[in-house]
Amino acid sequence: MKVCPYIEASFQIIGKKWNGQIVHYLSLCEDVNAHFSEIKSDLAGITSRALSLKLSELIEDGLVKKLVENDSPVTISYELTEKGVSLAESLKPLQAWAQYYMNSEGK
Repeated sequence: MKVCPYIEASFQIIGKKWNGQIVHYLSLCEDVNAHFSEIKSDLAGITSRALSLKLSELIEDGLVKKLVENDSPVTISYELTEKGVSLAESLKPLQAWAQYYMNSEGK
């Protein structure tokens, strides 16, 4: 029996360090988007270099888009694409599962 290629492809994205947390974080942003510095300060332990690389990967995967406002000064922010929002929604049952089993005695 082979592993479902769709499950395998999904874990190739969300299984990479920080990717799931960044998608989850952006899904919680009240303003729909976030600046690099906000993401970095709220994701404890991520380096600037790692965040930059991960955002680039998520953009390449079509999950995040980079918004550049040419005001003075130029501002850059990141938000989930429709595909990214869909992924964030699909993670909610996993979050509920983790909350239930991480809080239960049987861990």
